[in-house]
Amino acid sequence: MGSIQKIETRLFINGKVGVLFTSSQGTHHTLHEASEEDTDAAVAAAKAAFPSWSALGPDQRGVYMKKLAALLHASYKELSELEAMSMGRPVSTYFDNHACASTFEHYAEAGYEAQGVSSLNTPGFVNMTFKQPYGVVAAIIPWNLPLVFFGNKVAPALAAGNTVVLKSSEKAPLSSAYAATLVEKAGFPPGVINVISGHGQTSGAILSSHMDVRALSFTGSCRTGRLIQAAAAKSNLKNVILELGGKSPAVVFSDCDLETAVTDTQNSIEWNSGQVCMANSRIYVEESIADKFVERFKAKAASISAGDPLDPATTHGPQADAAQWDTVQKYLEMGKTSGNLAMGGTTNVAGGAKGYFIEPSIFLRTPEDAVIMKEEIFGPVVNINTFKTEEEVIAKANDSEFGLYAAVYTTDINRAMRFAKALEAGTVGVNCTSPTLAKDMPFGGYKSSGSGREGLGHSLNNFLETKTVLIKINQ
Repeated sequence: MGSIQKIETRLFINGKVGVLFTSSQGTHHTLHEASEEDTDAAVAAAKAAFPSWSALGPDQRGVYMKKLAALLHASYKELSELEAMSMGRPVSTYFDNHACASTFEHYAEAGYEAQGVSSLNTPGFVNMTFKQPYGVVAAIIPWNLPLVFFGNKVAPALAAGNTVVLKSSEKAPLSSAYAATLVEKAGFPPGVINVISGHGQTSGAILSSHMDVRALSFTGSCRTGRLIQAAAAKSNLKNVILELGGKSPAVVFSDCDLETAVTDTQNSIEWNSGQVCMANSRIYVEESIADKFVERFKAKAASISAGDPLDPATTHGPQADAAQWDTVQKYLEMGKTSGNLAMGGTTNVAGGAKGYFIEPSIFLRTPEDAVIMKEEIFGPVVNINTFKTEEEVIAKANDSEFGLYAAVYTTDINRAMRFAKALEAGTVGVNCTSPTLAKDMPFGGYKSSGSGREGLGHSLNNFLETKTVLIKINQ
């Protein structure tokens, strides 16, 4: 147990919350799940708050956002411990409060970028476009990096002048609930930000089909993304931005810096216990260096420190919950029948840590049509296969319904550019891999990995309508 004595578990609707639960070590917490009435109330509160919030200037909205950012920066200890308790994220790897704060700081200054254009190209007219907020925006975030996604979705929506209803994941609602208390401390007008928690089939489904929600941003599984898209189509055709799953390939050539390639790719599949949508879960290594690569990769994977995620010495935490642990176990059993298990495949981890732990697991020479090569596992499980030619490995890397992230390791700049163009992914890393990103570059997926893009300089437009205004001038 860390330093947190009281854990917020309530819904935050129209600036109001209910009873606070006291925490002690080993205590299970009763979490408030939003009902249909709660969800409708949150949307109604956001709708009522929209006229006055959208009427503020960007600098006025920015004042609230900067206050929230400062509170987030100051809450590292509380938020890191809540994530460790709710989904097993080691405090040693936690940076999310600062990332979230940085996003709010950016959008506190970015509101003036919501500008239209003008045209004199139609004789007798001065024409222009307006960029205007949608109204009520819904944000549905995943459990693996909840506070990062809190900032990525809420901040640009607010900067554009919208009001927000955010639904956190039932697996990891605690950091979002705590962030709601910071929203209250920052003095946001009631209803501008509403934070609810619960299962997708109730509150998530209601937000997806709600006639008063005009835009919705979701990060999560492909299955849920399809349900949201269908619900939006059947209701009011709300604007939907989807960032979905991945089965990201990394291609490693013999001319690469081998140590860098090993370190990067092992970190990618190990980070957050493999619970990352863009983790490079498929690695293709040129045949001539495959043995060296696998040997070094296994050594890196064996060096993890598993244990209590509240212990600063821990680098490898458990899976988020029993359900996720069961899912990974099922894939491991399937993998043992199709590939060559070279490491892991059990719950035995260094130090004998107790809980929903999965040992880093490596499969070699797995057939390309095997289930574990095609489906997202969301655990520390990697497939390492070999290749001989560029044409062969490009075909293998692209033979997936996913297209979120891809990487290539080579010192040949011409080859690097060929692969950057050929790989079917929203982001391609050259001599780097996930979770490496650039804040000001668009992030999103090809194919079933989503639609739309997010990122500083890009997300603002996700939450703005474009209106054309035609002004006839008397000659």
